[in-house]
Amino acid sequence: MPSFDFASKVDAQALDNAVNVVKKEITNRFDFKGSHVVIDLDKKAFKINVETEDDMKMKQLLDVLVSRAHKQGIAPEAFDLSKEGSQVGKAWKKEIEVRNGLKQEDAKKIVKLIKDAGLKVQAAINDEVVRVTGKKIDDLQSVIQASKTWELGLPLQVENMRN
Repeated sequence: MPSFDFASKVDAQALDNAVNVVKKEITNRFDFKGSHVVIDLDKKAFKINVETEDDMKMKQLLDVLVSRAHKQGIAPEAFDLSKEGSQVGKAWKKEIEVRNGLKQEDAKKIVKLIKDAGLKVQAAINDEVVRVTGKKIDDLQSVIQASKTWELGLPLQVENMRN
């Protein structure tokens, strides 16, 4: 029976490369010359700690980070920018969580969207992936096409397509 998995993964090496490119670019940019900027990547927790002098520089730095990560193949939805930065002394600090893996509630939303599509497929949650199976590969391709219109706020990849 044909099947595939919906997953939401971020390549740790691509994320590390993106952070290093941002560090290099910030040292060369005129508007950041002589200013206090710290970017730290916690590879195990998939978190990026950012520290700048003011809120405006923080927004510019986040724009650079998201655009460089997108060039490295990381979807902009992978960054959780919803938490507000806080001012600690003279510096602005912000912790950016990188979404890696499907959470249980996100997986349930995906299963519900698949069932609402009315296609002849089954969806099951397996750890951090949603496995979709069907009798025909055309039905699976219809699910993949439908998934491109979903507004979930997280990056989805199709993996392990089996016939």
